[in-house]
Amino acid sequence: MAERKMLAIDLGASSGRGIVGAFDGERISLRENHRFSNDPVYIGGRLYWDILRIFYEIRQSISKTVLQGEGISSIGIDTWGVDYALLDRSGRMLSNPVHYRDARTEGVPEEVSRSVPAAELYGVTGIQTLNFNTIYQLFRDRQEAPEQLELAERMLNIPDLLNYFLTGVAANEYTILSTGALLNAGTRDYAWELMDRLGIPRRLFGPIVQPGTVLGELLPQVQQETGSTHAKVLTVASHDTASAVLAVPVQEKDFIYISSGTWSLMGTELAQPLISDRSRARNFTNEGGAMGTVRFLKNIMGLWIIQESRRQWKREGQDYSFAQMEAWARESAPFRSLIDVDDPTFATPGNMPERIRDFCRRTGQPVPGTVGEVVRCIYESLALKYRLIADAIQELMGRQAAVIHVVGGGTKDGFLCQMTADACGLPVSAGPEEATAIGNLMMQAIAAGELSGLAQARQVVSASFALRRYEPSAERNAWEEAYGRLRSMQSDN
Repeated sequence: MAERKMLAIDLGASSGRGIVGAFDGERISLRENHRFSNDPVYIGGRLYWDILRIFYEIRQSISKTVLQGEGISSIGIDTWGVDYALLDRSGRMLSNPVHYRDARTEGVPEEVSRSVPAAELYGVTGIQTLNFNTIYQLFRDRQEAPEQLELAERMLNIPDLLNYFLTGVAANEYTILSTGALLNAGTRDYAWELMDRLGIPRRLFGPIVQPGTVLGELLPQVQQETGSTHAKVLTVASHDTASAVLAVPVQEKDFIYISSGTWSLMGTELAQPLISDRSRARNFTNEGGAMGTVRFLKNIMGLWIIQESRRQWKREGQDYSFAQMEAWARESAPFRSLIDVDDPTFATPGNMPERIRDFCRRTGQPVPGTVGEVVRCIYESLALKYRLIADAIQELMGRQAAVIHVVGGGTKDGFLCQMTADACGLPVSAGPEEATAIGNLMMQAIAAGELSGLAQARQVVSASFALRRYEPSAERNAWEEAYGRLRSMQSDN
């Protein structure tokens, strides 16, 4: 077959990229053609996404494909979840989208629970309680800006909004909608009755479209600004984790994945949602995946603690590389001190090494002093947290996983991958690093009829990118003892 070129726009909370994928029918290769920062703006007591700047950068990426003669056939956009914009009856945006880290939704879950108890909301939507869920943001809009909500005719999540800017077609894509507790997990349609009770207008929501829906070509004005291209814009698995999970190169039936970066998203793939008192107690979420799948997962703090520790040492005049930090951690004594990586102490920016020391003092453990001791403490604690969640997933599923697949930036950290295998007692397969962009591109290939579905897409990923495998070490006693110590720190064990 002739090589097919596609453009993936992959937007994260701090940066965005345009990546051109070239697919020859058997393998896909990647080339980054544009990278930009994603900088929120604080105005008038609100934290907003600078959505028009983001749209400008997307146009720059498209323009580069034209200037470089890429001949792309399609464009897909994936982003973070929950946030949105409201459009009036003329299709104009009423306000820049508010950032999910804005403080406006503090306390909203408790307010909503007076009309819709938290257990009922979870029972219908299967979505974990996070104060920035879309349903809570819309509830706050009704309270604080009723006049704006009165003018609004449509709600679009961020990737849907950007697709609308490109094509003029307003569509609500399934995977991104599912993250905000707006859908009935069983029927996969809107949770109308719940939204009625909360005063959220039905008119805001259009028909739900699935990943792989062709929206159309670029608007004439966008064509003028980017150059002539007949590339079709289509919906992918628009939530970035949904795209990342699509690219997990798994052949086993029962597996666990970790989408590893600043956050670690750890879960498994199901055909139907898993909603129970036990899954709610452990704060597992059921989010929509590609090709009718369900992402049953839990958020873990992830590499944020390492990244923020490095920033602190840099502020103190010591610019250590990740390779140096890992080498010192390897040389440090194992299992001296452990932390609960999801303790709220570690959730915000600041002096992370000192917070780790304070946690160890409070819990009667040896206090890590050197850089290597701090980093070793973080690595071991994160690996043991993975064990805790892996055990919970397998218990809730009622069956054992054969392997843990790690995708995303964390695949570069071989020391942590080996620790994960040792802590969990399962083989770890690491790669690919660019899973989100790859999943975006694979969905475009499926939509074009180049791939038959999820299984074939994952075969292409496996053939295209080198994977590293880590087997559990023979020595298990030390990890088991440390796991018992970590469990004693948990509220969700």
